Amino acid sequence: MDNGTDILGRGAEATVYRTTYLGRDAVVKTRIPKGYRHSGLDMHLRSMRTKNEARIMIDARKAGVRTPVIYDIDVKKCDITMEFISGRKIKDILDDEPSKANEMCGKIGVAVAKLHNAGISHGDLTTSNMILTPDGEICLFDLSLGTTLAETEDLGVDIHLLQRAFTSAHSGLDDSLDVLMDAYTKNMNDAQSILKRVDDIRGRGRYT
Repeated sequence: MDNGTDILGRGAEATVYRTTYLGRDAVVKTRIPKGYRHSGLDMHLRSMRTKNEARIMIDARKAGVRTPVIYDIDVKKCDITMEFISGRKIKDILDDEPSKANEMCGKIGVAVAKLHNAGISHGDLTTSNMILTPDGEICLFDLSLGTTLAETEDLGVDIHLLQRAFTSAHSGLDDSLDVLMDAYTKNMNDAQSILKRVDDIRGRGRYT
């Protein structure tokens, strides 16, 4: 693997950079050591979270959700090497081409329903963590906060985060959010239980 220095993102938990792997365009996500933690505990947490994220991505693909293909996992370096997804972030499409919002939101609703039907939560479900691939699929990425044993609360939080993104980052696209929720409801098993939990979560927020 060529450890390039083309940084794509740098967050509190990880750095993401573009590279190549066996001649293919790739991305490496590296979890950053935390100096304030005991070194043994830090290593354990970072390696555990690396394995957890990889497992979620693999399980999501098995459920028919587009996620980057994983090429390699190095638990000692806390690295995941994965497919580089060419395309545009959904957030940018919604911002720049609102005429495509209904089409995009229909696709998002179906993709999220597939994820949730498999018992998987994303954990940070926003349009910044979605890419429209050249073949027209919604690709979900950065599932590091998700779980493969999601409960109703976890799935409700996903939907609440997504709805909140539309009231803040994508204000004015209320009709498109309706399209998204309609597609989700039609494709999600027991959708009403999730939507009821979303209402509960929203209500808690009003009084905290």
